Order: sequence, then C-alpha cells, then structure tokens
Amino acid sequence: MHPCLSCGACCAHFRVGFHWAETEPMLGGSVPAELTERLDEHRVAMRGTWARQPRCVALDAEIGVRSRCSIHPRRPNVCREVPASWEFGEPSPQCDKARIAHGLRPLTPEDWQPAPAVAA
Repeated sequence: MHPCLSCGACCAHFRVGFHWAETEPMLGGSVPAELTERLDEHRVAMRGTWARQPRCVALDAEIGVRSRCSIHPRRPNVCREVPASWEFGEPSPQCDKARIAHGLRPLTPEDWQPAPAVAA
C-alpha cells in the first residue's frame, strides 16, 4: 500500500496556495472554486489550509491511519509536486516536516520495498 494512503500529514500541515486559473474550467483548471479562498489578487488557497492549524477541506483522513484526497484527480498542481520521501529515490523535506509535525516518523527507502510474499 502506498504510504500516503495511511498518512495525510502534508494536507494537514501546509498552506496549499496556487494561481486562481487552476479553478477556472475555461482556462483548463479543475480545482472546484468553492473549495478555495482568496489569498491575493492572483492566488487562492485550498479552504482550511490558510489557518493556524491547517487542514485541507478536501482531506478525508485520520492522520497516520487512513488518508484520501476527495478531489485527487482534480487537485492543484502544487499538491502533485510534493513527493513522498523516497518514493522516487530521494528524501522529501516537505514530506518529512509534515510527518514529524504529526508525530509520524519520516519515510525511509524500506517503506517502498514490496511486502514479502506470504506462504500459503
């Protein structure tokens, strides 16, 4: 199982800010505008992430147990750009920081090894 499916820490730690055009279908955007709030003239943020204790409105999770993004195929590009540590062979400082902030250990290369086969 992908470690992100039992984590969700990044969605409950960082502000998710991006250009408003990602919410505009006529310009190729896909993020539901009603799930965002204005940051400034050019940027919006996912609702809930511009808070003292961030938590994205699209996050359906119990941090460290189960996690899913309710708009995963339509999520902003900035979310697509944060890899899980070691997913592509190197650490991710953002992933590590979010996991540690939620009391989870940083991922290691071993977290990406296939589970051993169970003998029948």
